[in-house]
Amino acid sequence: MQREGFGVAEEREREREEQAKKRRMRTSPHPLLQGGGGGGGSGGGTMPRDNMASLIQRVARQARVTFRPPGPSSNNNNNGGPRFVENLQRLQQLLNEVRAEDLRLTPRGPSAVPGPVQPPVSYMHICETESFSMGVFVLRAGACIPLHDHPGMHGLLKVLYGTLRIACFDPVVAPAGGDGGGGGQGQQRLRRDNLHQIDAVGGGPAAFLDILAPPYDPEHGRDCHYYRLSDGQSLAPPGPADQQGLPKEMWLLETPQAADFWCGGEPYPGPQVSP
Repeated sequence: MQREGFGVAEEREREREEQAKKRRMRTSPHPLLQGGGGGGGSGGGTMPRDNMASLIQRVARQARVTFRPPGPSSNNNNNGGPRFVENLQRLQQLLNEVRAEDLRLTPRGPSAVPGPVQPPVSYMHICETESFSMGVFVLRAGACIPLHDHPGMHGLLKVLYGTLRIACFDPVVAPAGGDGGGGGQGQQRLRRDNLHQIDAVGGGPAAFLDILAPPYDPEHGRDCHYYRLSDGQSLAPPGPADQQGLPKEMWLLETPQAADFWCGGEPYPGPQVSP
């Protein structure tokens, strides 16, 4: 009888182990599905399925598709082809859904660095490929990213928290046969809204998600240049866009990077991204 009792106990123990295995199998996802729900797992180096991937992972994938180099007969070119426009709209839709909590961010300014002087802006690198880069800029209250350009590049920006004032400038297109009246400064052909200045306004810190395509690369003519308004010109004080009253044309002068502006670096705390 004793041995039978032990046999029953052993059988029950085996049943419990089998049930535990079944429960573990139900709750442990397949490696191909890991990284969902904002967890950002790598899944053994494999790409997670779309319905399980974090939102920022889906943004990175769509950016890769949108800005991939076009083939000889592809409509997905970066100059307004139909496939490119469709992909860009999808990327903008996804970008509009991103919130600070999706990247595990809470409203704050740049992280402190050793030394008495702190950076007005910090950058969190998320990912970069040959076709695009993505990261987060964090600005302390009142900080300004000075007027700068993005030669031959597309740029998308999504405010995560705080209030930003963005002043955008387009080069004036000279009439056929004209010189634009600007000497040698107008030789670089730039895209619309290619020069901008970003100010954190409203009394608090701010942060935005930034996508540049392709990334800055001085060796390929994509270096960052800074500008200032010529003497006697200034931006209107912060206010509603319809009340800023910006003049139709302004003169910009290229200038060295301002001595009081630099960008620190800090770790990105959000879900892992594999573009």
